[in-house]
Amino acid sequence: MKVVTEYLHRRIAVLPYDYPPAIPIAADLCLIAAATAAVAQRGALVPPGWALVGGLIAMSACLWLMLGLPLPRPSLVPWTIIVTTFAGTALLLLDPVPNDIAPFILIVAVAQVAATTGPRVSVPVAVAAAATIVAAATLGDLEGVPPYLTGVVLAWMVGFVLQTQLRLVQREREAVARRAAQAASDERRRIAREVHDVIAHSLSITLLHLTGARRALQEDRDVDEAIDALTDAERLGRQAMADIRQTVGLLDGGPARVAPEPDITDIPELVADFVRAGVHVKYDLSGSPEAVSAATGLGLYRITQESLANVVKHAPGETAKVRLRVAEDAVVVSIVNGTHRVPRPEPGAGSGLRGMRQRAELLGGSLVAGPDAHGWSVRAEFPLGTAIRNCALSRRIPGLS
Repeated sequence: MKVVTEYLHRRIAVLPYDYPPAIPIAADLCLIAAATAAVAQRGALVPPGWALVGGLIAMSACLWLMLGLPLPRPSLVPWTIIVTTFAGTALLLLDPVPNDIAPFILIVAVAQVAATTGPRVSVPVAVAAAATIVAAATLGDLEGVPPYLTGVVLAWMVGFVLQTQLRLVQREREAVARRAAQAASDERRRIAREVHDVIAHSLSITLLHLTGARRALQEDRDVDEAIDALTDAERLGRQAMADIRQTVGLLDGGPARVAPEPDITDIPELVADFVRAGVHVKYDLSGSPEAVSAATGLGLYRITQESLANVVKHAPGETAKVRLRVAEDAVVVSIVNGTHRVPRPEPGAGSGLRGMRQRAELLGGSLVAGPDAHGWSVRAEFPLGTAIRNCALSRRIPGLS
């Protein structure tokens, strides 16, 4: 069994193509069986006769590999098969017998060559095999030439089909690998966007609470107010850490843990966090939030979160107005602050305004950001008629449901 296993590894290692082990094993066994039967037909096995030399030459390529003797290059395997099988078969056909098995050596060789080389090599080899059979019939007493020639043609077709099928399988594997790499890249960008949103929100509010605590201690000597601010900062920090662990945990190869994502009903609490941190935010809701799907609700939450974090970063002290309107055909959220200064662009895909636009487009909506008559505004709109498509999208993109 160990000898067979070692032979298998040697045979596969020198193949120009990555065939399943059964195919080269079957081809080698067929070639050895044909050569042995051809020698036996001529009575050269016991006692050994000159025909045994032809049989050994015909199967010498297989025997070479079985003995573990290396070839200079794997690409020489088809050429070794061509030379040895043609030389051995030619010797055997010098003394043809009725129902001769010797031409089957060439038939098996043609199939092997067609399966491991291109048509530029395999077609001339098939023609040479047919010519050898015809010459043996013309110059000698070989009978049954048409079946042999048919076998050569069928053998070439079998080898060509095997090689074509193998190439298709290899292309499919490459395509699957590319799709997997693209999916992994998309997942990394999605996780980066989620982590950015969580960190931008939590750090902005935490820093505001810390600033309030410092001023309460430094200017007013109000310990109670400082403790309240530090307590809120600690709560938000712990919440941010939990959100980050949940998001980064998607990178783990283990079973995914199901945890609720924020949606449209969590926007009031989000606004309250900024208000408690000292940011002037006014919130107005019209319509029924129940009409908004979970995927769209998460998008609205993240856009509002990022927009308010930008207010803290780029327009400190300004009043922000968050308006959420749920109509029959669409839901619109707008965040407006009094500054006309354009936020500095942030590097990296999935952050800032670019990340918000990508999130809106993934959900079939649109986002417009820029200065207007009231200051700087961000306006995102999602059609409610695409709720079914949003649900399907949330199944394809982890974290959107």
